[in-house]
Amino acid sequence: MSFGNASVSRGRRPGSDSRCPCGSDSPFASCCGPALDGIAPPTASALMRSRYTAFALGDAAYLRSSWHPATRPDRLEIDDDLEWVRLDIADVEGGGKEDARGTVTFHAHWRQARSGERGVLSETSRFRRIDGRWVYLDGVDGGRNV
Repeated sequence: MSFGNASVSRGRRPGSDSRCPCGSDSPFASCCGPALDGIAPPTASALMRSRYTAFALGDAAYLRSSWHPATRPDRLEIDDDLEWVRLDIADVEGGGKEDARGTVTFHAHWRQARSGERGVLSETSRFRRIDGRWVYLDGVDGGRNV
């Protein structure tokens, strides 16, 4: 399984005052909403959260636009049977407003809608800043690039 291939609610967006899907306890409108509307996240960690939210909402256009051009897939398929239920950020290295690189280690909890099976995707994602904007480069899961 790849974090890059799953979502359940394809393109739906929570209300402005609704809690953000990334689990930050902030309202969507002041957390990941601006990123999904085209405002560049200020840190690699904020980009990671917004990408998780995009997977949870099925926003493939945002996912592609926030992916490094050298590693971006030609197509991105969203799996409607997977529901992303919680994001835990375990570690952040670099990725600040003055950095050019950063990594974010996370655990993304999922549930299959039909079977009810549950699992966790753990990944260390690498990010780069290009022309002042953070982009996702790649991720390492279990010692292999995903």
